[in-house]
Amino acid sequence: MENVSNEVKLESISAFQSAIRKSENALASMMQQGANTSLLTKRLKALQIGLALLGTAWNQIPHHYTGDEIAKARKVLTGLFPSLQNSYDKAKPGSPQKTLLERRIKAMELAVEAMDHLDSR
Repeated sequence: MENVSNEVKLESISAFQSAIRKSENALASMMQQGANTSLLTKRLKALQIGLALLGTAWNQIPHHYTGDEIAKARKVLTGLFPSLQNSYDKAKPGSPQKTLLERRIKAMELAVEAMDHLDSR
């Protein structure tokens, strides 16, 4: 895995934690409304796995996910890239939204890289 600065590591972990919190809140709201939550549930699990694998790659924190779970999470995360990039392209230059999306994209790229690195062992 590429050499990543401590600043980028902290930003990436924070980006994942933020996305997880946002997803958990949205999931709770959707469940109260009786909406279909299967897509959001898959995304939330993928985010949790991505965060765990960054912890493994950077801090040697063990994770409990199977190869199949990691493969599914990788597919979900890579599937988010087009919509994240589209939102990023539409965001105002220098806006907090653009910065958030930039960090979120970088974090997910690093998580996918960690998943790929895990597979190559």
